[in-house]
Amino acid sequence: MNTLRIFVIGILAAILAACQSATYSPRPMAIQPQGVEGEWVDQNSRVSGVDTAGQRSGSELVVSTIRGGRFESRSSASGLLVAQGTYTELSANLIEINVTPLSAGRAPSVVRCALASQSQLNCTSSTGAQFTLVRQSVG
Repeated sequence: MNTLRIFVIGILAAILAACQSATYSPRPMAIQPQGVEGEWVDQNSRVSGVDTAGQRSGSELVVSTIRGGRFESRSSASGLLVAQGTYTELSANLIEINVTPLSAGRAPSVVRCALASQSQLNCTSSTGAQFTLVRQSVG
C-alpha cells in the first residue's frame, strides 16, 4: 500500500510538472541606435547601376554609411562605391560631411545634417539642396 501511494504521488507530481508553463525568458531587445552612426537611405536619390558584366542594371537606391568619422555611399544592389568622405560632429545632433563623389565631373561638397530623430537626418548641401536620410533598419 505504501509503495502504491508513493507511485501515485510520483505520477501526480510528474503530471503537475508537465502542466507548468516554460520558464519566462524575455526576448532580447533590439539595441536602439544612438547618434548619427549607422546606415542611411535617401528614398529620392538613385544611381544608375552596373552589373558584374558591365551592363546598366537600372536605378538603385544609395545607402550611406556614417561611422567612425568616415562617410561612404554605395549602390544598394551592386555595392558600388559612389561617394566617400569624412564627417565631423558639430554638436550632439549636427554633423558636417565632406563628400567626394566618385563619378567624373562631380565636385566635392559639404553637407550639414541635423538629427531630427533616431531614424531621420535632415540635410542641406553647400548649394542649398535639401534632402532627408532615413535610418536603414537593422535585421
